[in-house]
Amino acid sequence: MAGLEHYPMAMDPAILKLGNMTTNRHKYFRWTARTGRITFMYAVFVPVLFGILAYKTDGKYNFRAKRKGDAIKEF
Repeated sequence: MAGLEHYPMAMDPAILKLGNMTTNRHKYFRWTARTGRITFMYAVFVPVLFGILAYKTDGKYNFRAKRKGDAIKEF
């Protein structure tokens, strides 16, 4: 059967270092101006932007049972 024999492979030190860094990332994290801006953009700005877009377009488009040439606008 394929895959039953396991051959040892030399691990690349860079991959081991990356794995350790990823596992222990919370130990090395520091709040800086850059991380604060990035966190604000992803946690506040982007959801608010999508919410405003969803609120403004709510009920304006109907994609169900449309045929070629029919308008998708409902307003």
